[in-house]
Amino acid sequence: MILMVTCSKRGADSVAILEAALHEQVQVCESVRKAASLARNNDYTALVLDDPMVESEPEALETLLNNAGMAVPVYVNLSISNAERVTREVRSALRRHGEARLVAIRAAESLLRSEIRDAITGILLSTELALKTPELPEEAEEKMRSVCHLATQIRSRLETVQ
Repeated sequence: MILMVTCSKRGADSVAILEAALHEQVQVCESVRKAASLARNNDYTALVLDDPMVESEPEALETLLNNAGMAVPVYVNLSISNAERVTREVRSALRRHGEARLVAIRAAESLLRSEIRDAITGILLSTELALKTPELPEEAEEKMRSVCHLATQIRSRLETVQ
């Protein structure tokens, strides 16, 4: 769902076009304070903010942006922008946000994979050293070999996932 914050009559014209083009419901709010309350209680993909209106309420705008969660703020001036331009701006902002999110996810996955790989290497080294302990009880040796085998399996899965 998209939240549009405007008191402009042109905002209502943009709603139908935005909904049709982006296949998302658009909710219009005529107050930045009310929008902040809505953002706190709902999940939005984008916040379409009419520049002249939001500039008049800077504290409320800050509250709105703090409550926006993952919603992408898109600043437009409905006095000079037609519905098609607003739609292009929102679509472009959502695309950029999606790409940035994907890059962040990939970076997090890579970091996690690296940390797990390092931990697996430590487990393998420790178990191999423990297996070289003289007079290691047979039961402990069997458990160490099991840990070593499981760690090797995890390492090979990590290498194939990349």
